[in-house]
Amino acid sequence: MTTTVGGDVNAVEDVVRADAALLEEDLTRFLGLLTVRPPGAAGSGSAYDAALDRALRLPVADAVGSKVGQEALRPRPGAPGGGAPLRPSMVYWAYRNYRGFGDAPGGPVPEGGFAAVRRAAVAVRVLLKAAVVLDDVQDDSAVRYGEPALHLTHGVPLAVNTGSWLIAAALAHAADPAVVETLLAAVANGFTGQAVDLATRTDRTRAELAGAPYAERIAFWESMAALKTGTLFRMPLDAALAALRVVPDERAALEEAMRQLGLASQLFNDVTDFVPQLGGADTHEDFDALSNRVLLELLGDAPPGAHRDPSGERLRAYVLGHPELDRTLLALAAEAVERKSAAKEAVHGVCRSEASAAYFDITIERKGHLIDRLHGTLRQRSGT
Repeated sequence: MTTTVGGDVNAVEDVVRADAALLEEDLTRFLGLLTVRPPGAAGSGSAYDAALDRALRLPVADAVGSKVGQEALRPRPGAPGGGAPLRPSMVYWAYRNYRGFGDAPGGPVPEGGFAAVRRAAVAVRVLLKAAVVLDDVQDDSAVRYGEPALHLTHGVPLAVNTGSWLIAAALAHAADPAVVETLLAAVANGFTGQAVDLATRTDRTRAELAGAPYAERIAFWESMAALKTGTLFRMPLDAALAALRVVPDERAALEEAMRQLGLASQLFNDVTDFVPQLGGADTHEDFDALSNRVLLELLGDAPPGAHRDPSGERLRAYVLGHPELDRTLLALAAEAVERKSAAKEAVHGVCRSEASAAYFDITIERKGHLIDRLHGTLRQRSGT
């Protein structure tokens, strides 16, 4: 690494922005491939072409292109990437950590698997978008990132088809067999976690959780969240390491750090469901499921009808009126902060340079600062 970057946070941020801008360019090219017609297909202006536009190209572009409400680096005059908001990628953090910064910012990137990394970064971003589309359908969510969910604007059948197409297209785009193998494992883990999440809406699973000891309920949540949300943090790292053919000695530490980040993120999502200041339109939408950590914390002494009522109305009344609700929310928000901090410390321990550590912090603090803000809001509300 050259002294051009060193410990200068602005210089590191310029590298992050340049990498993120490159990813946006690659995503634009990925979407451009949709305009390529297969051999024998009808030409432009035909009924077939119009149908393909409405049923595939437009939904895919909407799914991949949506950025409203997403946490991103704010535009900075004169910085790489122009005036558009940019979303950093953990794929590029791994690349910079194990291949260095070259003459960045603005200079040539270091050698060593960069083409495979670029393709992996696109594949990971597309898979994350596919997960959003399918998750919104399964949760019947009306809003995502401040916009109507895809299944509301294009219909459930097209949304399911779009999410499925994105998975296939992402795996094909990755190309590298080693990268594809890691992505397939991530997709399988994500679907497994989602299956357990969906099971918490059934009477049988609700009854089993209601009768389970506290430790078992929390272990249930951790196993589910590690698969469903932790996978989203681990997938970019695994894909990048596969592309670079890197098997670091610290692999176990990195995987545990990504797991902790995933659990911290899920705790944030669960707690904000009860905090109007941060929960927005989704507040209290998950009472029909017992996948929310807050519900599992308070379930022990719930009346029998609360966890058998499919509508969730009894559970809603019970939880919102629980005398320990505020204390539980504060404790879980503090746990999220602790998990995030532990993950950062673990990753910093394997960073090859101060610049790499700064790159990581910039990348994860897009949501990390919201976790801190949530804890601060609840502390202020409780007067502690």
